[in-house]
Amino acid sequence: MIDLRSDTLTQPTEAMRSAMAKAPVGDDVYGEDPTVNVLESYAADLLGKQAGLFVPSGTQSNLLALLTHCGRGDEYIVGQEAHTYKFEGGGAAALGGIQPQPLELQANATFDLGQLAAAIKPVNFHFARTRLVCLENTHSGISVSLDYINTVSTICRQHDLRLHLDGARFFNATLDQGLAPDLLAAPFHSVSICLSKGLGAPVGSVLLGPSDFIGEARRWRKMVGGGMRQAGIIAAGGLHALQYQRERLVDDHLHAERVAQTLAKRFSPNTVRQNTNMVNLELETETYARLQQHLRERDIQVDRPRWVLHLDISGADVDTLCAAIECFRFD
Repeated sequence: MIDLRSDTLTQPTEAMRSAMAKAPVGDDVYGEDPTVNVLESYAADLLGKQAGLFVPSGTQSNLLALLTHCGRGDEYIVGQEAHTYKFEGGGAAALGGIQPQPLELQANATFDLGQLAAAIKPVNFHFARTRLVCLENTHSGISVSLDYINTVSTICRQHDLRLHLDGARFFNATLDQGLAPDLLAAPFHSVSICLSKGLGAPVGSVLLGPSDFIGEARRWRKMVGGGMRQAGIIAAGGLHALQYQRERLVDDHLHAERVAQTLAKRFSPNTVRQNTNMVNLELETETYARLQQHLRERDIQVDRPRWVLHLDISGADVDTLCAAIECFRFD
C-alpha cells in the first residue's frame, strides 16, 4: 500500500529501532533520563534556544506554550486554519481560559499585516489582553519566509507581545529556504517541533525556548499528564531523526514536485498546488472521488485532496503513483 494521507504514517527505520532498543533510560520526571536530556539539549542547540522539553505530542507542545505565555482571560492571535486553533481540540480555551483571536490567512499562509496590527487590543479592561501571536511553518506545505517572520516579530516587539511557532514541519521550511534551523527560529520566543511527521520518529515533539520559560512549561506538562518516566526509549527515536533524517526531507519535496507535474499534465496546472512535501488538488468533487477509487484499486491510499510525501514513499512508489495518474480515464 502506498499511503499518501499524511507524513504521520511513517514507520521507524531499522537504525532508529536499534537506537531505541539500546537507549539508556532513567526517570524523566526527576530529570534523570539521559537520552531525553540529550534530545532536549541537541534540539535546543540546533534551533539556537536555551532549553527544550520533550513531550508526547505536538498538540501538547503547543498547549504548553500557550499556557506558559498566557494567563486566564488573555488572548492569542492565530490563523483561522492554523493547527493550534482549528485542530487541537480547543485546549487553550478549555484548559487555560485563553481566548483565540483568529484571522484569515492569505494564499501564501501569511496574515495581512494591517489586519494583524488592528487585531491587537488596546489596554482597556473591556478587552482581553493580547499576549501572543502564533505562526505556523510550514502551513499546508507552504514555507513562510524569514522576511515576513521578521516583520511580524517587529510588530510583536512594538506591542510587547510574544511570538510562538508551531513548527510541526519546521525542517521542511528550513530546507525549502536553504536556511540554518537557528536562523529561521531566531525571531520566535518559543518553537514547537514535531518528531513524528516527516522526520519519521514514532512519537513526540520538543518545545524550545528560554530556560525560565521551559521551566514553567515543565510544570504545565506535569499538570496536563505529560510527565513520562523511562521516556528515553521513545526519545531515542526522535534524537535519531534529528541527527540523521532531516536532510532527506528534500527527497519528499522532489517527489511531491514530480507528482504535481504529472497531475498538472493529466488535469490542469490550475488544479494543482505543490509546496514542500504536499500536493493540494482542486478538482470537482465527483472527479476527485473517481480518482480516489481509481488509485485505491491500485493499492494507493489517499483521503482529502491533500497528498503528503514522506519517508516511506520511495522513488519507485512515485513511479507507480505517476503511472496510475497517467492512466486515469475521465469517462
